[in-house]
Amino acid sequence: MFSKIEVTGKDKAPLYKYLTEKNENGVIDAAVTWNFQKFLIDKNGHVVTYFKPKTEVTEPAVVKAIEDIL
Repeated sequence: MFSKIEVTGKDKAPLYKYLTEKNENGVIDAAVTWNFQKFLIDKNGHVVTYFKPKTEVTEPAVVKAIEDIL
């Protein structure tokens, strides 16, 4: 369990700064729009991509993205 953190705004947690800001992760800008937004991180901790909240983890695009980095 974790405590609640800010994922947007001026008090955004460092983790979410890294996940959502291209100047931090070098790959994408991906503002959090709602619960269940998904971020794909490789084995070295680099952001690969993200998926919108309503995207199911079983969708072919998600499965392919995961398989591509394995």
